[in-house]
Amino acid sequence: MPRELPAQKLLAWYDRHARVLPWRAKKGERADPYRVWLSEIMLQQTTVQAVAGYYRKFLDLWPTVERLAAAPLDDVLTAWAGLGYYARARNLHKAAQVVAGALGGKFPDSYEGLRALPGIGDYTAGAIASIAFDLPYAAMDANAERVVARLFAITEPIAKAKTKIRALGQSLVPAKRAGDFAQAMMDLGSAICTPRRPACMSCPLFDDCAARKQGIQETLPVKGEKAVRPLKRGAAFVVRDGSGAVLLMKRPTEGLLGGMMQPPLGPWGEEFPSKAEAMVQAPFQAEWKKRLGIVRHGFTHFELEIEVYAAEVSKRPKFEGRWVSDLSTAALPTVMRKIIAAGE
Repeated sequence: MPRELPAQKLLAWYDRHARVLPWRAKKGERADPYRVWLSEIMLQQTTVQAVAGYYRKFLDLWPTVERLAAAPLDDVLTAWAGLGYYARARNLHKAAQVVAGALGGKFPDSYEGLRALPGIGDYTAGAIASIAFDLPYAAMDANAERVVARLFAITEPIAKAKTKIRALGQSLVPAKRAGDFAQAMMDLGSAICTPRRPACMSCPLFDDCAARKQGIQETLPVKGEKAVRPLKRGAAFVVRDGSGAVLLMKRPTEGLLGGMMQPPLGPWGEEFPSKAEAMVQAPFQAEWKKRLGIVRHGFTHFELEIEVYAAEVSKRPKFEGRWVSDLSTAALPTVMRKIIAAGE
């Protein structure tokens, strides 16, 4: 009797244990490339739990790629606010415009074509190609990388071994049901082959796993030393008018939190500005009062600490910005919401 391949075992397990997720096609249904693409962009560097509500909201607002392409970028950023990594939202909008315009509303059905769209890298192209079009490409997210690193007992630090892990992952992809296989790898990493205390006795790849045979599964994948993120500090200025509206400014389109809204901020440096320095940085003269406490927020490459100064004005001063009464209508990232809350 021929030996059952890992892909066959994993697909049999997936048929019984697949997660029910809002963006997954039901058994027997064809996957919608728009929905697959939307979910995969949202899932980049974000958990399934965090994405589900945003995904449903986006589909309610923009059920097709054409509707999303026609939406103002500010509306897309507002709907995205709180999900983080805001360059994804800008690229999502750009890619929608490419698909709805130059591509006539149809997503590319090749890895290369998908890879050429804004915001789509190797992993996302592989995921969409396999899940939406059943093409034989690996979708190597963090879960899949962990499964492969353990399956083949890759002991090199994962940052150095990524090319090898991707090649080995690709070698496992079956000719048929590539999309189900990609999602099965994700589910296995999420439910069984977890970062800590993997449930090896429940794993369909128990007999194939080299790391388990060596007893090193919990030490893999090997992570390199974490780089120390620099700390930046600065001041923010939260001002409300007589109606309670908050003054907001729009950040530059490119760069960190591009196109998002914020209260006026001073420059970020190694130390907090003194009270006198902060008053020079303030957007205008007012009775600024320093609030107790510090707002802390972590970005990918640095940590941020902000001291908040607050003021109330009876008359709106002349200053370029937008006064907002309902903050839910503004594209406010989480850190800016924290700052505004600290200024109450």
